[in-house]
Amino acid sequence: MSETTYTAVATSTAEGRNGGRATSDDGVLDVGLAVPKAFGGSGDGTNPEQLFAAGWASCFVGAVRRVAGVKKVKLEDLAVVAEVTLHHDTEAGEFHLSAALHLEATGIDQATADELVQGAHQVCPYSKATRGNVEVTLDATVA
Repeated sequence: MSETTYTAVATSTAEGRNGGRATSDDGVLDVGLAVPKAFGGSGDGTNPEQLFAAGWASCFVGAVRRVAGVKKVKLEDLAVVAEVTLHHDTEAGEFHLSAALHLEATGIDQATADELVQGAHQVCPYSKATRGNVEVTLDATVA
């Protein structure tokens, strides 16, 4: 049995990704939305893919730290870069996402970094939510 620890509430208005706004119920998040220039838009605001990438990267850092704690691995500096790509299947007229998660770490060896990124992908809620629905590639770089 699981318990609810937090529910985020956000609303997107107007034209959504094409000139709308996204706001959270507590007022902390309030961003203008725009279609990216790469997709033929103005690029004058953020877009759902950037928001998703930021959320996943942030969550994945926590998952790496959790896995490292269980394995008693001392971490120095680390970052996760999430790339979320929007694909357009022109024949079907549909869109889908893919993602790449890159762990950047210092103070550990490559084998440990690879192990942490794989472990984090098993426990991260974003990774769990997208498993089987989004093609994900993982890698780690150590300095």
